[in-house]
Amino acid sequence: MSKLAFITGITGQDGSYLAELLLEKNYKVYGIVRRTSLLYSSTRIDDIRDRIQLRYGDLSDGAGLSNYIHEILSTNENFSVFEIYNLAAQSHVKISFEIPEYTADIDGMGTMRLLEIIRTLSPSLREKIRFYQAGTSEMYGKVLETPQNEETPFNPISPYAAAKLYAYYMVKCYRDGYGLHATNGILFNHESYRRGANFLTMKVVNGVKDIMADKRKCIEIGNLDSKRDWGHAKDYVRGMWLMLQQEKSDEYVLATEKMYSVREFIEKAFSHKNITIRWEGEGIEEVGIDENNVTRVKVNPKYYRPCEVDLLLGDATKAKTTLGWAMEYDTLDKLIDDMFQEEER
Repeated sequence: MSKLAFITGITGQDGSYLAELLLEKNYKVYGIVRRTSLLYSSTRIDDIRDRIQLRYGDLSDGAGLSNYIHEILSTNENFSVFEIYNLAAQSHVKISFEIPEYTADIDGMGTMRLLEIIRTLSPSLREKIRFYQAGTSEMYGKVLETPQNEETPFNPISPYAAAKLYAYYMVKCYRDGYGLHATNGILFNHESYRRGANFLTMKVVNGVKDIMADKRKCIEIGNLDSKRDWGHAKDYVRGMWLMLQQEKSDEYVLATEKMYSVREFIEKAFSHKNITIRWEGEGIEEVGIDENNVTRVKVNPKYYRPCEVDLLLGDATKAKTTLGWAMEYDTLDKLIDDMFQEEER
């Protein structure tokens, strides 16, 4: 019997890695992409385009989602499991302050639309479906406990985090109220060379590469003091898959259990190219200077969020013990080295 998977956000960092993983495990993989995601020129999935089935779609379009899910089911009568991974989102925290209504609709209501489609299926179909919701450590916001695990209270301070928290609780409501196999992953920051260029880690990595190529003199960054728990997306999508292999759906934190500041991430990224950065000044006047006394990092207040999350540090004990989850990229240095090496291949 075949195994089916449907991935929203399949052209993103996580979606592309997940699609590759599922193909290796002999799933039939389906996905939707937004019309603006340029279906026919998406570089992250170029290597597997002929092995997956795609169509245009959007989490704001409940009817379109329903039609596609029913089409997948009607053309695959003999299957053992249908795993739905909801990875699509407006996932940039700062941008969520600029487009809060859109963020709420896609990240919050979009999840509910998918859950409602599953709920209205026949019991015989519904029992074969397993749903994964991509939660985020940003839901912890101004953290009330450190480290953060599945029992830590949430305290969101951005439209993105609030929308994701709505989705998180809707998953619990549909699981408890209707018996859906629906799982929440609470994933801490995870990166790769496929990360979007407007996210911090790729801004830094690309900035260092540009400096080495004499394309620019320095990198402009926001809050240098923010601390994060950074892992590799390859490890985290494997954790997503493991969650849906459990007979009982639940909540799981994925994290490295190590925390570094943005300042430290920058230092390690420059160190990859054998450049040592020292810091001078304070606050928005702080700068990072190389061995030749050239300023390579500046603080730009425009990159600050309206509400800053000071620190995030996960406790992944449950995922390690229950799922058997382990990381290949278990240090920040391994992550950064891989981000540079992948880009340079």
